[in-house]
Amino acid sequence: MYGLTRGGCAVHVPECKMQPRARLKPVTLTRDEQEQLEQWVRDCQGCRPLALRARIVLSCHAGRSNRDSAKRLKVTAQTVGKWRARFVAHGMQGLADQPRSGAPRSISDALVEAVLAKTLHEKPPDAARWSSRRLAATLGVSQRTVLRIWHAFGI
Repeated sequence: MYGLTRGGCAVHVPECKMQPRARLKPVTLTRDEQEQLEQWVRDCQGCRPLALRARIVLSCHAGRSNRDSAKRLKVTAQTVGKWRARFVAHGMQGLADQPRSGAPRSISDALVEAVLAKTLHEKPPDAARWSSRRLAATLGVSQRTVLRIWHAFGI
């Protein structure tokens, strides 16, 4: 479509075409899934993120759009879209937290087992109990490693 002129030349003005909105995938729930989500909404006092995700899925199941659900739940439409998509793709398991990035564990399960076994089942020679320094020297690890394992297991 030609319209506006600039310096005597016609300038092409493209027609404004609205892109059709992508259809939201419907959220369908089994009776068991719906009951579980409603229970999470009621019972999850300490796990607020899980309760929010359950509310989002229940709102989407009621046929609401992402924007409408976001307004009702006071979150962003992107948050609603994220949890809707995860639920549609993975079901109830999609609502769980996924592992986050970070450094891999530096203490192996075998080392943890060795520290716990020596601490709980063996006595050091000429002492009543293990000190973190002595156990670390015996196993060839740092004192801090021994202390981290002891603290993790409440020893």
